[in-house]
Amino acid sequence: MPGPKDLDPSSSPRAFLGAELRHAREKAGLSQEELGQRLFVSGSFIGQLEAGTRRMQPDYARMLDEVLGTEDFFHRNCKAAAKSRYPDHFAEAAEAEAIATEIRQYASTLIPGLLQTSAYARAVNRAYEPTAPEETITERTEARMARTRLLDDPTGPLLWAVLDEATLRRETGGRAVMAESLRHITDLIRRNRVIVQVLPFDAGAHTSMESSLKLMYFEDAPPLAYFEGGGTGRLEDDPAIVARMRLAFELLAASALSPQKSLAMIEALAQNYGHEEHS
Repeated sequence: MPGPKDLDPSSSPRAFLGAELRHAREKAGLSQEELGQRLFVSGSFIGQLEAGTRRMQPDYARMLDEVLGTEDFFHRNCKAAAKSRYPDHFAEAAEAEAIATEIRQYASTLIPGLLQTSAYARAVNRAYEPTAPEETITERTEARMARTRLLDDPTGPLLWAVLDEATLRRETGGRAVMAESLRHITDLIRRNRVIVQVLPFDAGAHTSMESSLKLMYFEDAPPLAYFEGGGTGRLEDDPAIVARMRLAFELLAASALSPQKSLAMIEALAQNYGHEEHS
């Protein structure tokens, strides 16, 4: 496994903890695999902690302090690294997403967060929490919009999304919101910022009919798969599971319309939404 790159400790609490973990591990004369064995995790998991792609949990922090002789350093500081503006079940995935070099995602029921507009995100958040105060919905929406700024960088990450046709036809927030959302996606496509394919209804049965999927790749750490369901989510780094999800995504992309035909379909739907809303 290639060694992790040097991190800027001032960039984030997790980067600081990762750099300190690497320093303490090397000082103890342990490889990532050897330290992982002491904690009953894989060496790649230790690498992800050092690279900042995984959040250090309190239980692991205590074990690291014990194994590495760092008193209570990691346990004390992992609380600061755990602070997030995102819900607990998604926080770690959002942080990994922010440093990924490539993201591949299949969306079965709604437009992925990175491709959403503010109005669409607000409609989704309100549907999730119909009785929440308006301040909570605004906070959730702003957090989601902060994630979309990843796409302001013209060089990365690479985002390749396969959208089920259902995501484009479900009127989320009304027809005007849908028209704006689909025009936003076509703009990103035409600026060569994202790759988007549509999986049409007539593709029939496919490999991910029961769920969406998300794969994230990193420069100096193994890839991660993310699974999400109502108010829950988990990251998975098991190579066999990640490989299975990669194959599932590739099969979905093979069954989907080409990027050119997908763009034409999205543009046509955007025009229909806009025209009917105007009428």
